[in-house]
Amino acid sequence: MIVKNQEDVEKLKEIGGIVASCLKVMQEETKAGMSAWDLDQIAKTYLGDHGAKSAPIHCYDFPGQTCISINHQVAHGIPKKDTIIKEGDLINIDVSALKNGYYGDTGGSFQLSPQNPQISKLLSATKAALQAAMNAARANQPINAIGKAIEDTAKFHGYTLIRNLGSHGIGKTLHDEPKFIAGYYDSKDLRQLKENMVITIEPFLSTGATFVDDEGDGWTLVTSPRFRTAQFENTMIIQKEAPPIITTIAK
Repeated sequence: MIVKNQEDVEKLKEIGGIVASCLKVMQEETKAGMSAWDLDQIAKTYLGDHGAKSAPIHCYDFPGQTCISINHQVAHGIPKKDTIIKEGDLINIDVSALKNGYYGDTGGSFQLSPQNPQISKLLSATKAALQAAMNAARANQPINAIGKAIEDTAKFHGYTLIRNLGSHGIGKTLHDEPKFIAGYYDSKDLRQLKENMVITIEPFLSTGATFVDDEGDGWTLVTSPRFRTAQFENTMIIQKEAPPIITTIAK
């Protein structure tokens, strides 16, 4: 999507704030012993109270309000009643939703206590990769500058990248142009970022994995159980200067 007027901006900010706040509430309410389904019901209530619809359900008939992925699950995890959250788990929540014809998309990984120092380092590096990519995302610059920034950061910290997951355009559809923005440097991608283009950036850094596979349920994407992967995601509007972040919590 290319933003055309202030109404676009305001409606994107509204849904962006809703998904960002929903993610924060879910993270704060996550406790060992609860099920992923219980956690997802928090999102159902929150989104409903704010007049928003779950994008995964609306667009893909996904079996959950949000995607909740645990440990070696990387993305699109189904929030099941029999998936019990445990102490020390690495959890990723991806919240995307629709309101008034506009979509917002955000996500974040976190770990429950007791804290594993190795996981803490992975989370810190992934946040750094997101920031580096946002710093590189400028109008009239190559799209592959985003992947290069992510790849450079991952290499610096000693992590691999999940190569078959990436960022994407968003706005009046959940997955808009540009369709797939690689989280690594793709020299063959000659596309450029356009001013007022709305995109997500979502790096996936891993302790050794490079690809994800279907767990067998048609949705959940996993690596080998010996690896852990983190993700952080923001939605933004591309500008010549630092892009405004849409998925920020409203003051």
